[in-house]
Amino acid sequence: MATINISELEQFDKFRNLQSTLHERWKNIELFDNSEADILVIPSLSIDQRELQKIEGCEHYEERLLFSLMRLRNPRTRLVYVTSMPLHPSIIDYYLQLLPGIPFSHARNRLLLLSTYDSSLKPLTQKILERPRLLERIRQAMRLEKSFMICYNSTFLEAEMSLKLDVPLYAAAPDLQIWGSKSGSRQIFAESGVPHPAGSEKIWNPSALAEAASELWESEPTLQRMVVKLNEGISGEGNALLDLRPIMNVAPGEVPPAKRLTVMSEHLPTLRFQAKQETWENFSGRIAELGAIVEAFIEGETKRSPSVQGRITPSGEVEILSTHDQILGGPDGQIYLGCRFPADERYRLQLQQLGLQVGKKLAEKGALERFGVDFIAVDKGDKDWDIQAIEINLRKGGTTHPFMTLKLLTNGRYDLSTGLFYSQLGRPKYYIATDNLQKDRYRGLLPNDLMDIIAHHRLHFDSCTETGTVFHLMGCLSQFGKLGLTCIGDSSQQAEDIYNKVVKVLDEQTRGENYDVPLFSDYSFPVVEH
Repeated sequence: MATINISELEQFDKFRNLQSTLHERWKNIELFDNSEADILVIPSLSIDQRELQKIEGCEHYEERLLFSLMRLRNPRTRLVYVTSMPLHPSIIDYYLQLLPGIPFSHARNRLLLLSTYDSSLKPLTQKILERPRLLERIRQAMRLEKSFMICYNSTFLEAEMSLKLDVPLYAAAPDLQIWGSKSGSRQIFAESGVPHPAGSEKIWNPSALAEAASELWESEPTLQRMVVKLNEGISGEGNALLDLRPIMNVAPGEVPPAKRLTVMSEHLPTLRFQAKQETWENFSGRIAELGAIVEAFIEGETKRSPSVQGRITPSGEVEILSTHDQILGGPDGQIYLGCRFPADERYRLQLQQLGLQVGKKLAEKGALERFGVDFIAVDKGDKDWDIQAIEINLRKGGTTHPFMTLKLLTNGRYDLSTGLFYSQLGRPKYYIATDNLQKDRYRGLLPNDLMDIIAHHRLHFDSCTETGTVFHLMGCLSQFGKLGLTCIGDSSQQAEDIYNKVVKVLDEQTRGENYDVPLFSDYSFPVVEH
């Protein structure tokens, strides 16, 4: 992906100095109910656009940060949200009506929605920078001494925008994003003493991949499979599985290393890709552009994919925010589909400790704001789990928006001693969330249709009981039949029951033409022409 160069030392010093003002503003930002702040939300997915296109409906993923609108429950907060294309008004109304105790009109007056009206295959931040008048309008809307900027991920594009607006970016600086890559993650795990699979450093071509895979097999002769990962893949879409079982005749100890390397090179085109319609020809070319690693595939009869999320404050303090059990799919269970909160009680406290170790090392490097660490956990029996770290995310990943939705709706707290989240009423809360409720039969449903279904079947989040469903990615629904949702309950079973009810209702409502939900227009007054 092409980036705008601000690597000159003088410019980068200016960025760092601007970012340092967050130290002074941080206490006010955290005083959620009475602080005065202007928040600029730039939900740009500033990653390799070809990798991003592997995610169906990715053009609507700018909606994932709409949980930020819930910050308008603070009557002294103003928010600017910029998107590539305008958002459907029903989607905005939906989020603002979730705010307890705040008149809809009051919240709406403190929200400025802007759009580039550009659906091209570029990061949103780049589109904004290419429109100086839009950039100036954003700048004029912000009270600079009270403002900060948040984003999906931080690159030199976001740093340049921060400088042009004179608004500090609350995210890890672009030069630190290496620690969120696959190779950088492995280095952090090694330095922080966190267990992780055997694997390689970053490689740049298929011949180096064959060599690294052969060396890994030599050092781990019992391996049956390996994982090859593009260094900047997202949601597991950049992963491929290398099955060694068909070439066990050249396993370590059977033939000389030179012979094994030759066979390995010939075997690489048989990689099993997680992304749909991926090919070896394209994948091998991507290795030359992005780099890749190869690491041991962790086998196990009972295997989980938990994660831990944390935050590094401007003062350098590391806080653990949550743990999850991730829901994975795809050909070999490598694609992120959703998550359950919290992670299993048998290992969630261990996840917190490992996450703290990683967070402290990231803080030493100068990282800021959110980080997530993904693990593989294998049940060894007698309540013993082998936990291996596999990846760091220095961005707002798939577990960010469900947890922040819960936190901002209930204004509750995360308890480190139990790994549970408690609402202000003292109830522990659980949820199941996904970005990938997708069925062909859902195609053609408009946001207004979804609102009719939600209202008629009472699928909404109830602020009195603090249970129910919060929907997102509603812009994906009509074209892709794809929807996101976070189902919140007072137990994990209740959260799952709520999720199953939503799916059942949507399935019933998209079965042929037999809709039993009155259209919104049936209850609306006709337009009177003057």
